[in-house]
Amino acid sequence: MRFLFFIILLSTIAFSQDIKVRKEVLPNGLTVLLYENKQAPTVACRLFYLTGSVHENPGNSGLAHLLEHQLFKGTEKLKADELWSAYQEAGGTDLNAFTSDLMTAYFVNLPRNKVELFLWLEADRMQNAVMRDFKAERDVVREERRMRYDDPPRGRYRETLRTMIYEVYPYRIPTIGWASSIENLTQEQAEEHYRKYYKPRNAILVFAGDFSADSLLPKVQLYFGSIPAGEPLPEIHLREPAQAGEKRLIVRRSDATPSVDIFFKTPSVNDSAIYALDIAEGVLNGRSGRLYKRLVEEENLATSASASNNPNKAVSTFSVSVSLRPGASHEKAEKIVWEELEKLKKELVNEREFQKVINNAYASQVRSLTDMAGVATNLAWFEMYGSYSLFLNWAKELETVSRQAVQSAATDYFTRNNAVIGWLENL
Repeated sequence: MRFLFFIILLSTIAFSQDIKVRKEVLPNGLTVLLYENKQAPTVACRLFYLTGSVHENPGNSGLAHLLEHQLFKGTEKLKADELWSAYQEAGGTDLNAFTSDLMTAYFVNLPRNKVELFLWLEADRMQNAVMRDFKAERDVVREERRMRYDDPPRGRYRETLRTMIYEVYPYRIPTIGWASSIENLTQEQAEEHYRKYYKPRNAILVFAGDFSADSLLPKVQLYFGSIPAGEPLPEIHLREPAQAGEKRLIVRRSDATPSVDIFFKTPSVNDSAIYALDIAEGVLNGRSGRLYKRLVEEENLATSASASNNPNKAVSTFSVSVSLRPGASHEKAEKIVWEELEKLKKELVNEREFQKVINNAYASQVRSLTDMAGVATNLAWFEMYGSYSLFLNWAKELETVSRQAVQSAATDYFTRNNAVIGWLENL
């Protein structure tokens, strides 16, 4: 085990020495991240706008997501299908977009000699988007909501749990939007949001792959440098209060797969406790983790059992999810979860388990750094959190965590008063 750790550590150190990310900020505020890697003749291209559902209110929820759809409807220069076809004809792969709580992302992987096309198309889309077929696209999003959230048993269940976890902070707003809000969104609202916030000062441009930063940066300046900075996104002054006590939700559906889900609010991604909670996840999670051993292998109550540390800005969560076998007791499964959480509070994680989590973290980072699409996305994501270096140094930071710190974090956050508990039952 120690020899394996030594090999992984050497590999990670060697790999990390090659991870040289260049960061530039244009005068108009556009952040540019560049990572050169010659392993394949392609480049992962990403443009992230730092606007998502957190910048909405209940009256216009779903606006950022609907705007994401609208930005594939073309520009003043391009018809609705021409942007998509331009990327495909250039050999683009994985062309898509997504909206989250905190950002909206547009991405594609391109041959190295076609990267300038990304600059041209995205600079045009940043300035000249046209909201074509707005009502028809709004209906598409409403149907997407119905299929993904309203009809499936876990859809409204998870959405309701989310509103229970976040009492104040706008993470409680669903990214897709509430149904009644989607139906009443207007083209004028979308256009106003686009004009204000789809601008350089609220954007992160990322390239990872086979290119020369010295050659690419002047082209970035050429295409994006003259675009006005735009308005800053409104600051979110809300802070999530301490939870008053344990919360519970029970949903009964004839088409449901039974489950037990427990959520705990935890600090922001910039708090050192997040690393200790990542170790706790590693101890509990996976087929060799404590939850799977107890609930699936020993007690035969569940088909799966997992734990997840979910770092985020302002407030994070730690969750446990158990998918139960038909007829298994929710109460017994939850009791076992609490027993395993209590062990983390009362006993130090043993040295072997602890070292295994560290080894896995280093191995995972080595693997992640070979995927340019993943590297580009993670660089943008962590830059949004505060600095892309958080991503590159994550495994290294885990190594500084003590077993006592894991015990302390479990004691602080895995409490009944901080728990939101959901049972999904099959009638």
